[in-house]
Amino acid sequence: MDSIDLEVLKTCEQWLREGRRCELVTVVKTWGSSPRPEGAMLAIAENGQVIGSVSGGCIEDDLIARVQSEGCTRQRPEIVTYGITADEAHRFGLPCGGTIQLAIEPLHADSQIGALLARLAAHELIARELNLQDGSVALHHAENNDVLALSDSHLRTIHGPRWRLLIIGAGQLSRFLASIALGMDYQVTVCDPREEYRETWQLEGVQLVHEMPDDTVIAMQLDARSAVVALTHDPKLDDMALMEALKSSAFYVGAIGSRSNNAKRKQRLLELDLSASQIAKLHGPIGLYIGSKTPPEIAISILAEMTAVKNQVPVVKENQIDYAKERMSLSNAGSYQV
Repeated sequence: MDSIDLEVLKTCEQWLREGRRCELVTVVKTWGSSPRPEGAMLAIAENGQVIGSVSGGCIEDDLIARVQSEGCTRQRPEIVTYGITADEAHRFGLPCGGTIQLAIEPLHADSQIGALLARLAAHELIARELNLQDGSVALHHAENNDVLALSDSHLRTIHGPRWRLLIIGAGQLSRFLASIALGMDYQVTVCDPREEYRETWQLEGVQLVHEMPDDTVIAMQLDARSAVVALTHDPKLDDMALMEALKSSAFYVGAIGSRSNNAKRKQRLLELDLSASQIAKLHGPIGLYIGSKTPPEIAISILAEMTAVKNQVPVVKENQIDYAKERMSLSNAGSYQV
């Protein structure tokens, strides 16, 4: 599963190969409330076919109508603004008088879309620099703290996975968790030293490693854009890796299991010389309570909690009576344990 923005870029490359005229539309700035963040992309072909989104739908309708009536006629990039007046904001479905600024770029053979995709496939984080005067493009290596930047002459956009997820255990739940995380633009690594689990693992776009999980955690040099989720139920695999992860600056560290198992895990971690504040970073039972019982539902609950933590939204689990009884966790054998 590709992220939305990656699907947009791949579709652009396909249209260019087919000789179809097309334009790439990027959100470069917003004021007030906006349905899509800066950097969101949409591509539109000369027949009005579109992929991606930059708003709740009304701006897309306007862009499609213009292309269908005028064609893809731009010769160079253009910056356009929607929602300057209250009437426009209402007409284009921008809530609370929001305003959105877009860069509309006519694509051509020198737009570097193919080269960008090749470097993204190698898990690089790339800055794409668009010259607004002549439409030329340059690609540069980017850093994690780089952000979209617009000047009078250039637009710099950042592409590639900005977040990393390490999943410990290559079981069934891991497959669903990794699939959804890929679509959320995570760079996903699955670690499992057990050969019997690795032999059946197949998921394109995910790196599978067979080292011990704690060695993998150390090698990855986890930072504030990293998350670790332990799913094996095996203390021999999980505990040492969790110890190293909790000592790092990873924004999220979680482990599957019931409340009682989580309490036992925390006691074991205390014996590994972790401080109380470090152990307090551990999320367990993992995930937001949504009544999940199947692997896909559990994966959604885990990523929901990860997303809340990433976005600095308070995770509230109060009043979840009998949480441990209702929360199902996936065992190594593929059955469910309360």
